[in-house]
Amino acid sequence: MEIQVVSLGLTDYLWAWRLQQAVHAHCQAHGENVLLMTEHYPVVTLGYRRQAEHLRLSRTALAEKGIALVESARGGGATYHGPGQLVAYPIFSTLFRRYGVRTFISLLEEVMGWLCADYSIEATRRQGFPGMWVEERKLGAVGIAVRRGVSLHGFALNINLDLEPFSYIVPCGLPDIVTTSIAQEVKKPVAMREIVQRTCEAFMMIFTVPVKEANNEWCCPE
Repeated sequence: MEIQVVSLGLTDYLWAWRLQQAVHAHCQAHGENVLLMTEHYPVVTLGYRRQAEHLRLSRTALAEKGIALVESARGGGATYHGPGQLVAYPIFSTLFRRYGVRTFISLLEEVMGWLCADYSIEATRRQGFPGMWVEERKLGAVGIAVRRGVSLHGFALNINLDLEPFSYIVPCGLPDIVTTSIAQEVKKPVAMREIVQRTCEAFMMIFTVPVKEANNEWCCPE
């Protein structure tokens, strides 16, 4: 059992969603575990309940700011993705079935916590609010979907991104939330390449399986 990693760089959200679906079909058929890591062009996503009241701006107003709006199949409320945010999509088959939904989400939070600790950030969890927090500030979000025993979606951890677009939504359905980033907490820029490498190490440590680079075929969805 192992994790195959694909680092995609900056991607369109819907392109990455098509890739997730292609990888999901492969993992479901072959019992593999693939971790996609990316940053997205600016986009607001809504969970499958599609709570439009969690938008503070209309679709038109978001578009005028260069931000797309997408209805997602994941759980959770509205969230924002943009350059400078690490988005990790663990498309896990055998590893997901080893743990189940609750433990799997907890392990994803542990990965984010491990990364925060690596930068001497005292991040914590909040009961009933999946993700990662620094005091009352939201640093990372997690939301997954499960189809035929294989996970989809994953977590988003704020690294170096512009935080203003979070004010255009009600993040995770919490109207008074304050959003932060690793760069803001440590008061200096953080290299995304470094974060990607450390994320691989965190998955290896927390899921206790080898992590290796996947074949390029994962990067070419139809």
